[in-house]
Formats: sequence, structure tokens, C-alpha cells
Amino acid sequence: MKKQKIMDFLSDLGRSLMMPIAALAASGVILGITGALLKTQVLETIPLLKQPTIFYILNTLKTISGIVFTLIPVLFAISISFGLAKEDKEIAAFAGFIGYYTFLVSASCVLQSNVMNFNSINTAAILGIETIDMGAVAGIITGVAVATLHNKYHKIEFPVGIAFYGGKRFVSIVVILAMTVMGQIAPFIWQPISQGITYLGKAISNSGAFGVFTFGFLERLLIPTGLHHVLNGIFRTTAVGGVYEGVEGCLNIFLQFFDKVNISEMTPFTRFLGQGKMPFMMFGLPAAAFAIYRTTPKEKSEKVKALMIAGVAASIISGITEPLEFAFMFIAPAIFVFHAVMGGLSFMLMSILGVTVGNTGGGVIDFIIWGVLQPGSKWYWIIVVGVFYAIIYYLTFKWYFTKKNLSIDVADNDNENKQVKTDTGKYDTELNIGIKVIEGLGGKENIKNINNCISRLRVDVINMDKINMDILKNTGSMGIVKPSDTHVHIIYGPKVEKVANAVKEALKIVS
Repeated sequence: MKKQKIMDFLSDLGRSLMMPIAALAASGVILGITGALLKTQVLETIPLLKQPTIFYILNTLKTISGIVFTLIPVLFAISISFGLAKEDKEIAAFAGFIGYYTFLVSASCVLQSNVMNFNSINTAAILGIETIDMGAVAGIITGVAVATLHNKYHKIEFPVGIAFYGGKRFVSIVVILAMTVMGQIAPFIWQPISQGITYLGKAISNSGAFGVFTFGFLERLLIPTGLHHVLNGIFRTTAVGGVYEGVEGCLNIFLQFFDKVNISEMTPFTRFLGQGKMPFMMFGLPAAAFAIYRTTPKEKSEKVKALMIAGVAASIISGITEPLEFAFMFIAPAIFVFHAVMGGLSFMLMSILGVTVGNTGGGVIDFIIWGVLQPGSKWYWIIVVGVFYAIIYYLTFKWYFTKKNLSIDVADNDNENKQVKTDTGKYDTELNIGIKVIEGLGGKENIKNINNCISRLRVDVINMDKINMDILKNTGSMGIVKPSDTHVHIIYGPKVEKVANAVKEALKIVS
């Protein structure tokens, strides 16, 4: 039971981290494009970009998008508070910001008190306060603490005389008190912890190619559990991923310095970023999908073809691989381990070859913006390695699926699904899908909580035995994972947001 609670917590934490990471990825695209266009070589080649109005617009977008990356801790505090809250999430998010700001002020008071020598602790001006610099860790701690307090106290009731301060209003009060105490303690305990984190980062860095391989291998192997988000978050936002001029985390470092220093300075940090995924996302998995299609019995080939095309498009364009990975990981677990090993090798090879292509995604968009458009990134190695990856993946998948006589089962479309009329009198297909998902989850009464990340519908249920896998497959699910006895991930790929909204709307009308 304890292990299950830990897994549930880590799964929810990983999902909560995806909200700010998605915002950072979008800002990164803008930063990458504007940064590339404002490089001296590009300005000399395209004089139009020097035109005052155009230059001003590009420079403004670059400056604004760059500032976003300095807000990671407070974004984490808000998003984790929101994501881990069971009810009244907007109240928790509000308390998350209050809690983080209170923590900064409280810690600042300790540093200025001269109660002891804090000269060895890193400090920085954060949200206008000169205070302890714990990076993303402060945001994560705040978010978890605020969500815990919110879930415990957001329905508390007081006597009539002070009833006004009960319920939702009490959340902010207790958060301020708790984070004040935590801010007072933090400077005394952070120094040894930060030294330990830095030591771990140096150990991984000093392990060279093996360390990079281990990271890439685990990053893929954790896909079924969804915990790869947690692993990525640690490397991207803490000293484990590296430290450069006081900035911690490989993603933070790359996005804050890529256009300010020679690109070769960023190579030690991009080895944990998108470049490691590109050979298998853009070449390996598409080749595997073709092999799966080629080994599929004729009677299934058209349906499998449609599934593979959708999965390949998601993998190449946006770097979302779950639709393809979940298509084979359960029927061929050995081949999934092979895929994880190839993932580790991909990260390692990009590092050895000195490739410097950053950001979080592994699709063609990031490849062009952060690779092709950035002089000195050595993006061409991705294509060279990718070609070999395509050949290896195709031959391995074809051999394994043929030897084991495996094929993917694609559920038939349920043509008997009744259509639901909206208030306008029109039939709503999306709402119908939401109703079918609820049915597949065992009915409205079996659903405790429902959320989604970038590719999965994440649902807390009361009784796992009531889930009907066949019905869920008929809604377009590409795979189902049960991290615990009360939590299930339903894989939909890029369309998950639409499915999640449909389910939430359907929950309002299903009896």
C-alpha cells in the first residue's frame, strides 16, 4: 500500500510538472526562432531583418520568451499546487504563488539577520527579493507543501464568530504560516543539500558516455509509468543536469545562454536534452512502424496502417512517441527493452559526436529551430546516425515480429454508438466519445478524478476490475497502463486534450 501511494504521488507529480514544461517548450520555440534570426550571420544575409520595426519586434519577442525561463520555480509552485489539489484547484494555485513568495521573503529575512555566516549559500534577486537561490527545488517543495495543506484544510469549519476565516480562506492563512517556518529553516539545511546535488551532477558528468547512456536508457524505460517526466525535470531544472555561471539545470542553462556564448559552451548540457531523442524519434520509430505494418496479416493491414501513420506523424513532427511505443510494448516487451537500449545509445552517440541541439522535444520542429538554424550545432550527425537507426530498427522489428508471429490488434470502430444531441439539436461525436470513455472506465460512479498530460488520460478509479479494455480501445486508445490499483493511464497521443475535455463534459450529463 505504501509503495502504491508513492507511485501515485510520483505519477501525479510528473503530470503536474508537464504544465510549465509545455509552456517552456512553446517559449523555447519563439526564443529559438528569434535568436536564430538575430544572429549576425543571418542579419548580414537578410538585411530586411535590420529594418527598425522588424528588428524591434524580433528582439522584443526574444527578450520576453527568454524571461520565462527565469520563472521556472514559481511556475512549478503554482502548477504542482494546482495539479496535486484534489478539489478547488484554482484556490490551491493561488495559494501556491502566495506560499512561494512567502518562502522567499522569510528566507531573505534569515540571510539578512546575520545570525550566522551565510556567505557560502547561493543567493539571487528572485521576484524582486534578494534571497536564497534554490532554483526549481524551492518551487517543487512549495507546490507539494501547499497541495498537502490545501487538501487537508480547504473544507475546515470554524465557530460562527470566525467562520469567515474557514474553508478556502484558511488555506492561504495556513500556507503563509507554514511557508514562513520553512523559509526560516531553509538557509540552515540547504547548503549541505545543494552540495550533495552538485556532487551527484558532477558524478554523472564525470562518468562521461556511460552516464549519458544511463540517462537515455532510463528516460525511455520509464515511459510506461510516466515517471520519465520526473527524471527529465530533475536534469532540466536542478544542479544534477549541470551548473553554468550560477544557473542550474541543463534546460535552464541552454535557453538562457545559447545566444550569449559560443554554442560549443552548451554542448555539455544539451546531451541531456532533445538531441538524444531525435535519431529514434525521427528515424528509428518510423522505421519500426513500417516493419510492424509489413509484418501485419493482410486482413488487419489497413487498420494497422492508419494507426502507424498517425503514430509516425506524432513522433516525427511533435516528438510524442507514446502512440507508437504503446502499440508494441505490451505484446513485445523484449523489443521495448531493445528500444530503451537504443534510446540510451542515441543520447550517448549525440554526446560523443559533439552535437549541440537543445530544447525538450525530439521532433523535426526542434531539429530545424535548434539544429539546422544554429551554426555550429553539428545537426548533420543526427541524420547520419538516424539513417543507421532506421535500418537497425526496421530489421530488428521485422525479424522479431516475424519470428514470434506477432501482430497488433486494432479495435473495430463501434458503429452502434448512439449519438448524443446537444442543446443546439446537433449530434456531438466528441461528447459521444466522452460517454464511451466513461463507460469503459466503469461508469461515472467509478471515477474519482480525471486529468491528462501531453499524451495520456490519467484517471483515479474506485474499482479497477470495472474497467472495460475493449470499450476504451474503441474510443481510440492506443494502450492502457495501470501504475497502481486505483490509477490508470489511457494513451491517446496528441488528441488527449480533446478526449479529456469530452469526458469532463460528458460527466456533467451522464447519470
